[in-house]
Order: sequence, then structure tokens, then C-alpha cells
Amino acid sequence: MRVGVITFPGSLDDRDAQRAVKLGGGEPVALWHGDHDLKNVDAIVLPGGFSYGDYLRAGAIAAHSPIMSEVITAANAGMPVLGICNGFQILVEAHLLPGGLVRNDHGDFVCRDQKLRVENVNTAWSNDFKEGEEIIIPLKNGEGGYIADQDTLDRLEGEGQVVFRYLEVNPNGSANDIAGISNARGNVVGLMPHPEHATEAGFGPDTRAAMRSGTDGLTFFTSAISSLMANA
Repeated sequence: MRVGVITFPGSLDDRDAQRAVKLGGGEPVALWHGDHDLKNVDAIVLPGGFSYGDYLRAGAIAAHSPIMSEVITAANAGMPVLGICNGFQILVEAHLLPGGLVRNDHGDFVCRDQKLRVENVNTAWSNDFKEGEEIIIPLKNGEGGYIADQDTLDRLEGEGQVVFRYLEVNPNGSANDIAGISNARGNVVGLMPHPEHATEAGFGPDTRAAMRSGTDGLTFFTSAISSLMANA
């Protein structure tokens, strides 16, 4: 299965995402923000970074890149789309996901290994997890506070669109400890932590078993491949 990873000006984690796709069993395909060609991919990842320097608002300019018109059309047709950190910011700015991301409530950039709870295993990017499973995924952001009006929060909670929730500490002031959400259909998922940095032993978070041994992020990518295979 071909999974496209879009590079925007200022993307930092596109190569990491490509490697995560490969480790998860997919074929990574490099996509360019200025193109209108999705190269016949089966799924799309919007990686982390600082697209366009985070000018105006994080993700706001990238949401109007030429390729995003193709991403929006594909997402609305059911293609799996994952937005990681800056990619999550782009998805909300493109109105593929509700709400918004604002400056961390403490005002500082945060970088830590973050414990999450998996709340919804019925999305294209979480179906290989177990509901209630606790995972550790690296987190690094300065504008990661998730916000939405109360009606939107109630709908997300009531309809199971909260996919991942922060545990033990809320690192950025996100409403309801929300770390990641999906659209109603479950094919579009955005989260602030970086699963692509927890896919390979020796390079992931520390665990009780060994330093840098955490690979919980790999399940995001195997989930997408499983979902695509099931629908092939």
C-alpha cells in the first residue's frame, strides 16, 4: 500500500514519517506541497515541523497549499489521512478536523515522552490498538493546546471522536486532556505527539525493558495498512 508523506516548507519530520511507513509495511511516497498530484497513494501523512515558519498561525498557510485541495477531496472521499503535530494544525486549519491549536498554556515549548490512553480503536490509524491501552509517544510542540467550543467538545466526547488522551500530565493545556481526535468517519486523525519517533527499537522512548526501546508509534502505521488491506 502506497502512503504519501507531504513535505511543506519547514517540515522537519517528513523523512521520519516515510521511514515509519516503511517499517509499518507500506510503501512511502514523497509528495510536494506545491503539486496537485497525489501519485495514486492509498493514504496520506501530514508530518510535523514548522510549515512556513508558523507565520500567521501554525498550519494556517500550509492549509492553502496546492496539494491540500487534493488532500481535502481525498479525505472527504474516505482516504486515510494522519496529521502529526504541525500536520494536526494543518488539518484543523483546513477544516478537516474541528477545533484549533493554540500556544501552550505555560507559554513554553515542551519536549517529553508522553503517556497516552487509546480511547477509540475504530479509526483507520488506531485499529491495531486495544481500547484503553496506555502507550508512550514523544511530544514536542509550542502550540499544542487543543481548544474547541463546548458543543464541539461534547460532540467529540459523545460520538467517540477523541482518539488519544493525555495521561498523568496535560503538557499543553488541551481541553479535556485531548491529545488526538478524528473526523466522524474515522479516516482522518490528528494528534500532537509524534508516533513516527517511536517505531524502531534503539530510537524510541525509554521503557521499563530498556532505554530507547519504545515502539508504540509503529501501531499507527500498521493500523493504516491493516485498514487499507481490509478495504482492498
